[in-house]
Amino acid sequence: MSLVIGIASSPAERRQLARLLGGTEAFLIVSSVDQAREFLDVVETPPPGAAAPAVQTVVTAAAGGGTTAPPPDLSVDSDRRVLRWRDREIELTRLEHDLLLCLVGAPGQVWTYERLHLEVWGNEHLGRGSDMHSVVRRVRRKLAGLNASATIHAVRGVGFRLAPA
Repeated sequence: MSLVIGIASSPAERRQLARLLGGTEAFLIVSSVDQAREFLDVVETPPPGAAAPAVQTVVTAAAGGGTTAPPPDLSVDSDRRVLRWRDREIELTRLEHDLLLCLVGAPGQVWTYERLHLEVWGNEHLGRGSDMHSVVRRVRRKLAGLNASATIHAVRGVGFRLAPA
């Protein structure tokens, strides 16, 4: 049995995470890393004479901690600013490159709009979000043009994640 521990600081993020994890066999949502550590100490420290529980933990969060391996043939070449899928490449703009670095570096991880904006644009201003959606749309087209086995999924009201196509 696997246990997914979701970490989300706000009630709205916890509700969203519960919806995302609804199909998971077993999950726990906590509001901080410290709460997760406290729980893991309880679960992973069996009482004297008892066998250790057979629980594999995967820590995830609305804003971090992915659980998926990257597609093996997908990479971002930062020196040349290109997206590479198998033996094909396509050029990236600076914004496309920076967005993909976040997503490819942590596939499956949900990146919040706020965190992506800070990492890619270097500020906390979100405005209407059309700038981010425009970049995501272009990157999706480039991934599709390469026939890559990955795409960018929107997590409604939260952000984006890289996932298998």
